[in-house]
Amino acid sequence: MSTPPPPQPPPHDPWAAPPSGPAYGYGFPGAPAPGGPQLLNGFALASLLVGLLCFPPLGVVFGIVALVQISARGERGKGLAVAGLAVSVLMSGALALVAVEAVGPVGERLARAAGQGAGGTGGAGAAREVEGDPVDLEEVRAGDCFNVPGADLLAEAPFVFKVACTRPHHGEITASYLADPGAFPGDEALAGRAEERCWQAQDAYAMDTWALPEFAEMYFFAPTADEWDGGRRTVLCVLGTTEGEQRGSLKRDATMLTPGQVTFLSAANRLDSALTAAPVTELKTSLPEYRAWAAKVEPAMAAEAAALRESAAGAPAEALLKEVEAARTHWQTAARAQRPEDFRAAWSRAVDATSVDTERGLRGALGLATKVPSWLEDSDGSDTGWLDGQGSGSQSV
Repeated sequence: MSTPPPPQPPPHDPWAAPPSGPAYGYGFPGAPAPGGPQLLNGFALASLLVGLLCFPPLGVVFGIVALVQISARGERGKGLAVAGLAVSVLMSGALALVAVEAVGPVGERLARAAGQGAGGTGGAGAAREVEGDPVDLEEVRAGDCFNVPGADLLAEAPFVFKVACTRPHHGEITASYLADPGAFPGDEALAGRAEERCWQAQDAYAMDTWALPEFAEMYFFAPTADEWDGGRRTVLCVLGTTEGEQRGSLKRDATMLTPGQVTFLSAANRLDSALTAAPVTELKTSLPEYRAWAAKVEPAMAAEAAALRESAAGAPAEALLKEVEAARTHWQTAARAQRPEDFRAAWSRAVDATSVDTERGLRGALGLATKVPSWLEDSDGSDTGWLDGQGSGSQSV
């Protein structure tokens, strides 16, 4: 019995359909077959993460790209992309708002500066005519020099232009400090405290007051009530030189002087501060205030006498010491005066007891400035000067 041969395959038909089987290449190489697991779109996840943690505007771009790719490729992550896009848009809006709030005050100050020119009549190009780099008041520190449009240091919250002190400048910062925290104390109280501290700062910054140019004045920049509510507390003390052309720093502090110069100037500046604090009311109606003033002058006189005893300047120091001790006794008498006329008599004798020429001699021996400043020229042996409560003024912004 024979076995029949196996059936032969039919001839190959080149037009026949290919056998069914796995298919690849749906959309792009490597895509899963229909019905397989879908991939998560990477841009969808990146949109949410970038929007929350990094750079929201980029998250917006990633969200849009994710939605386009998900639609074209059939990937997962549409909800994630929509969430990322929404978060990125919200965060971008918040970022823009913060930027506007931060830049707003600076822009307002720059606009005010651009509107000021010489004499306060400048046009939009006035700010460009000021030498220096525009900076906010919060950015300057002690030792910095600056210019202002129109040379107007009294302009409200000026936008200053920082410049090298070797160049002509309108002002020099002598100190920068933060006002006490709490509620706004009021313009008058804030200005009073700023004036006191800024005089002290100037005396420490430029100890030899006789060496200052005649046109130098003390100014201070203090925050307004609105700026205080906005968080600003910085007070700037300024040595203004707008009335003349000032080149070079006016700084001459204790680090730049000899010990003998520092000892004398510290005592002399303390005495000057006490003398310039005379009451502004009339003596005949305010005797208690004048007596209290004299009681503060006398200790300052005592401190200067002690400094003169320690001085190595020899005869010039001894000559001034003799005058200071005599004046001190008259200030003690004034502090005990019972009648206005008694106070004035003691005050007059105290003024007559000292001589500017004697101080000038000591200054020469110590190597300090010897040109008598204008605010002292009328105070030597006359009924003007200190008898009128003469003192240096101050300006505020």
